[in-house]
Amino acid sequence: MLRQVTAVRYITPLREGGSLPGVVEADDLGTYVVKFRGAGQGPKALVAEVIAGELARRLDLPVPELVVTDLDPVVARAEPDEEVQALIKASAGANLGMDFLPGSLGYDPVAHPVDPELASRVVAFDAFVENVDRSWRNPNLLIWHGRLWLIDHGATLYFHHNWPRAASLVDRPYRWDDHVLKPYATALGTAGPALAARLTPELLRDVLALVPDEWLAEFDFDTADQARSAYLDHLSRRAATPGSWLPEADRA
Repeated sequence: MLRQVTAVRYITPLREGGSLPGVVEADDLGTYVVKFRGAGQGPKALVAEVIAGELARRLDLPVPELVVTDLDPVVARAEPDEEVQALIKASAGANLGMDFLPGSLGYDPVAHPVDPELASRVVAFDAFVENVDRSWRNPNLLIWHGRLWLIDHGATLYFHHNWPRAASLVDRPYRWDDHVLKPYATALGTAGPALAARLTPELLRDVLALVPDEWLAEFDFDTADQARSAYLDHLSRRAATPGSWLPEADRA
């Protein structure tokens, strides 16, 4: 499972995100952006964050460290906003934390050109996990210490919001017309297939093992093992047919 920390101080909400994440200090002296299980998207967003984020890391894409953050609502007792208080009270227990990158900048495609190889690998990764949230309107990319970082993957894997239809969506093509890195993704012809070849069942199984059982067993399935098996089946089948979801390089 992911490394676990305990929140000791609630610092501030981040109102830019629709799920109202918050910045907390943990018992390891680290600072994390926490996505709360009590938010409207529920635990499925946290599951998607772990699967996509940790898969990206294993594909050598830059993602801030993810941790399971144990939260006692008492740490936010001084927060005056009633909406935030209600959210935190509904999120007692295990939540998802992402390492806070102080001083990071939001990605600007004009000001921050991206290496074609990296841009192409990000596009190929987003195609596999069906990331609908990497557009120029909301890139979910940061620049920190001169390096590109991928964040916020709660909107990926949206097949899991309707498991009865999931099997029919395995080969769904990826719509990337407004992907923020499309102008730079000129190496898709080589980078895309190379990334797809690394999506083995063993890799997917290792990533799925990192998701906390309680998030997986909270919906749709009787046990966490049943949930993992369903994710593994869907993602392995998608990985086996990259021609159906990899964008075409000559359209970059």
